[in-house]
Amino acid sequence: MSKILLSIKPEYVEKILDGRKKFEFRKRISKYEVETIIVYSTSPAMKVLAEVKVEGVLAFSPTKLWKKTKMSAGISREKYREYFKGCKVAYAFKLGKVVVCSPPKTLQDYGVATPPQSFVYIIDTIELMEMSK
Repeated sequence: MSKILLSIKPEYVEKILDGRKKFEFRKRISKYEVETIIVYSTSPAMKVLAEVKVEGVLAFSPTKLWKKTKMSAGISREKYREYFKGCKVAYAFKLGKVVVCSPPKTLQDYGVATPPQSFVYIIDTIELMEMSK
């Protein structure tokens, strides 16, 4: 299991934090199973605002994925279609428990220098110690 840090627009971060957005859509998915998403809110906040447990990953055609997720998508159908235009497969992380970072954290707190375009894997210090054994 792994943690990834995702750059997410503030309008969607707000919906994740208040529970209106239960799916995070992506064109590409990590090759490792993801346990936790670290939520980095892009400009103007530019902070890590939460960590979210992942309950599963869905992979379908964009049309089928929309049908399964639209009630808790937290995004308009128009923006969804625009995002997945030309994609044969669409992915969604099913979001679970949200833990808000108080106070918000910086990318540097996670050893990340710049916001990722897609995602970046995060390795905990404890995980590094286990890997070195």
